[in-house]
Amino acid sequence: MIAKRLSVGSAKTPRSEREINQKIYLSKAIARYGLFHFTMIRILFIAFVVALSGCTKTEFKETVEYTGPSREAENVEFYNSENDRVNSKMEAKTYHEFANGDKEFPEGVYIEMYDESGTLESTLRANHAKYFAEEKHWRGQGKVEVKNVIKNEQLNTEELFWNPITKKIYTDKFVTIRLQGDVVYGEGLEANQDLSDYVIAKPKGEFEVTE
Repeated sequence: MIAKRLSVGSAKTPRSEREINQKIYLSKAIARYGLFHFTMIRILFIAFVVALSGCTKTEFKETVEYTGPSREAENVEFYNSENDRVNSKMEAKTYHEFANGDKEFPEGVYIEMYDESGTLESTLRANHAKYFAEEKHWRGQGKVEVKNVIKNEQLNTEELFWNPITKKIYTDKFVTIRLQGDVVYGEGLEANQDLSDYVIAKPKGEFEVTE
């Protein structure tokens, strides 16, 4: 009976060592798998953060301030009055108004100016015009033409400023003034809006025109 017990005891020892070795191997395998799994999670997390960062930069773009007109209209007429008397009328095909009060007429303007009795005194045409609210004056560009209807006199230039308060027109561009029988031309001009009095900064000459 003692020999059998010893035999049985010696047989259990190898199985116990194998179980221990298996447990050690399993523990090492779990440890290796756990480390690999943790590493993969970190890699995926970093990739996700980078992708999210890229999306954030794409979504949040710099805001561009709108500088276009706040109002638009077509075929407009404007009247300017003083002391219950109309002193000017303006017609335009297109009209743009901006937030700061400026007004633009991309297709040009036609303006009629009246004297104190209401008689048409002079006219102004321009291919493009703009009213500057802060300075309270107009600018005509392109083919600019001013006519004194009563005297049959005409001014032509490529840019002209008009101040309706002082009733003055002025420019630093080349001008041509057609009088009754004569033509005067030069660079730079300041005049009354009806051409009744004018000064050319750099006159170039004058010559008689045969009607």
